[in-house]
Amino acid sequence: MTVCAIIGGTGLTRLDGLTINTARHFDTPYGAPSAPVLHGDYAGREVLFLARHGHPHRIPPHQVNYRANLWALREAGAQAIIAVNAVGGIHPAMGTGHFCVPHQIIDYTSGRAHTFYEDELEHVTHVDFSHPYDAQLRNKLTAALDQERCGYSSHGVYGCTQGPRLETVAEIARMERDGCDIVGMTGMPEAVLARELALPYACLALVVNPAAGKSKGLITMAEIECALEEGMGQVKAVLAHVLEG
Repeated sequence: MTVCAIIGGTGLTRLDGLTINTARHFDTPYGAPSAPVLHGDYAGREVLFLARHGHPHRIPPHQVNYRANLWALREAGAQAIIAVNAVGGIHPAMGTGHFCVPHQIIDYTSGRAHTFYEDELEHVTHVDFSHPYDAQLRNKLTAALDQERCGYSSHGVYGCTQGPRLETVAEIARMERDGCDIVGMTGMPEAVLARELALPYACLALVVNPAAGKSKGLITMAEIECALEEGMGQVKAVLAHVLEG
């Protein structure tokens, strides 16, 4: 039986309902992960959980130690990873409260440690990243979203920006021209690091606000926090269905 790891993003720094057996602190070759790796039972299944931003939420997206997080999950026994991400909506279909299970990603970040292979002395290692998300995991997520009767898109392009600031109207317009449907700050290098470790990886993205220029008013944290509070119950239910399946 595959051991699944859940990486919780903004609004999911803990997984209510998780019966914790152990909380392991890892010292990886890349430093300390964002939080202890929690090992326990959720929805009747063995699961690992890691808070991407720490618990409580304290680490901004550009300072997350993605390499340490992925390495620690692999060392803890993860065989597949579901990442939960709070995102902004670019495509008109991606309104607040809508879910997206992206099939592609565009990386707009810079300066992040993005590979485990940067110190290769004998040869350069390239991994195929044509399709960044695992098809089987994506199918499980969409089936679970169907069970919960959530509004969702089974495909989408995730544009990952540097943060921690939100984007300008012009930047979102550029991303829309590039084909991005949603925008977030934590999708990369997380996805490619999972690929380098041969861990199947998929993203469950919850839209918590319209992206810059996609609504009449300014984006407020109150708006985002309200959407997170309303949506995380559905996120947890979807995750339970995936693990039960």
